Amino acid sequence: MQVQRFNVRVYGLLFNAHGEVLISDECRNGYSFTKFPGGGIEFGEGISDALKREYMEELDITVRVGEFFYINEFFQASAFNPNDQIIACYYIVHSNQLDQIVVNQHALPLLEDGECHRWIALNELTDSDLTFPIDRHVAMLLRNR
Repeated sequence: MQVQRFNVRVYGLLFNAHGEVLISDECRNGYSFTKFPGGGIEFGEGISDALKREYMEELDITVRVGEFFYINEFFQASAFNPNDQIIACYYIVHSNQLDQIVVNQHALPLLEDGECHRWIALNELTDSDLTFPIDRHVAMLLRNR
């Protein structure tokens, strides 16, 4: 019998002055995906601290965690381990270091391990831009708010 467990994750919704949201294109172990920046919460770490750490690791910027935006209210198995149930929290985040975020044109999907970031206007963000069902739901909520 496989161990079934919860996988708690946290993501930040960062906007620039043009109202565009930051997304992350990544490739891990040959699997390409696009998501909002963020990731897993480590044991002993609070949600806000995890989000700040993830932004520092992924983007080398500091963020201030703002308002809570969403937690998934539906079952979602992990795309990487079907025995994990994903619980994903989303927060609006702010930073004074937007000019330090490296964004560039890159081919999609990424084919080598790593990550790239890009800004995208909410009215241009479609379900096909994001890989995971919870992110797609959050994008719909953002577009409708």
